[in-house]
Amino acid sequence: MPHYLIHPSPRLSGEVEISTSKNAVLPILAASLLTREEVILHRMPQLTDTRHMLEILQVCGAEVQKEGSDVRIRALAIDSPRENPLLRTMRASVLVLGPLAARNGECLLTMPGGCAIGQRPIDLHLKGLQKLGARVELDGGAVSVSGRLKGANIYLDFPSVGATENLVMAAVLAKGVTRIENAAKEPEIADLCCFLTAMGARIAGIGTNNIMIEGVERLHGAEYTPIPDRIEAGTLACACALTDGSVLLSGARSNHMRALLFKLSESGVILQEDAKGLRLRGRARHPMEARTLSYPGFPTDMQAPLMVVATQTHGLSVFLETIFENRFMHVVELSRMGAQIRVEGQLALIQGGKPLNGASVTATDLRAAAALMLAGLIAQGDTRIDDAGGHLMRGYEALEGKLNALGANVQKMGEEAM
Repeated sequence: MPHYLIHPSPRLSGEVEISTSKNAVLPILAASLLTREEVILHRMPQLTDTRHMLEILQVCGAEVQKEGSDVRIRALAIDSPRENPLLRTMRASVLVLGPLAARNGECLLTMPGGCAIGQRPIDLHLKGLQKLGARVELDGGAVSVSGRLKGANIYLDFPSVGATENLVMAAVLAKGVTRIENAAKEPEIADLCCFLTAMGARIAGIGTNNIMIEGVERLHGAEYTPIPDRIEAGTLACACALTDGSVLLSGARSNHMRALLFKLSESGVILQEDAKGLRLRGRARHPMEARTLSYPGFPTDMQAPLMVVATQTHGLSVFLETIFENRFMHVVELSRMGAQIRVEGQLALIQGGKPLNGASVTATDLRAAAALMLAGLIAQGDTRIDDAGGHLMRGYEALEGKLNALGANVQKMGEEAM
């Protein structure tokens, strides 16, 4: 796996195109199992997670053909991936549960893996499937789901993104009407629903916390382009705010990023919506308060990058993490670089305005890796990130290349960089 060498950066300037959203693509790939007909997806991001998901689809029996950044998928006959080792590499592997249960009436797979950022049980997925009439059995590290699905009223105790996605995919082929209350409202879920609608699904309440699905007998093929990645766009926006930059994020959808953009604007960054995307100019100068919440609240995936911005604003910033209990692992690494951060439970207090120093640091998870790369841009001296877990390549399509296109000097080194 690679490591990254980041040299101090000048003001970032220029234009960069935002890649397709990883968090939108993964459930859409899983949804391609719901039809026997061909699905064509455009602008697939070149990521480890998308590659692994395509391999999981192949293990399930789907035919996958890549054509540049496009992919063709045809799942004529499918089966459970069962205990394939790929399932343990990524959290999103659980998203094949709903489609397989809906189309085949059964599914068996091992529990998913992913970043070690906290407990992420799939009990809401399983409770929802039980409401739809499925029999659920747990045996060691595997889960088995079987039975003909029927429409039902489902209330989620927490607006879980993954559970909402899985249950929507299960319900589109279930007999009758399904209502999901307290559903997650993330743009990636709305994008999944739009894709399913393009396949012939009947879904109302898209983008709200009350989704109604009228089951259909079958779905047909579709051609679709998923939405841009709001987390990548937000990460690059933070890079601009750190370096007093002037950047155009081509393709970025500001309506998907309101919570972050409010924080950046409040701190002094100038924002302008553009026909091509989003323009940002200036430096973050004022401390901030951020509380991670379900969408449309401040996203947990942006907590680490924005915390780096907070280290450079004079005064005390306060961050409260309410989604994952282990999402402050980057704090130890930022402290190695001289950041003044104190953690008290799920609260982080950042005394900003202190310069950071280049250091050798370790990427502990996907978003922490991106945050450390941003910290290296404004550190005094070079920063080396050890990414033995390959975190950056899981969720960012050549983040170092995008930063370099704006004037940074980031080198990707190691076996995977060859």
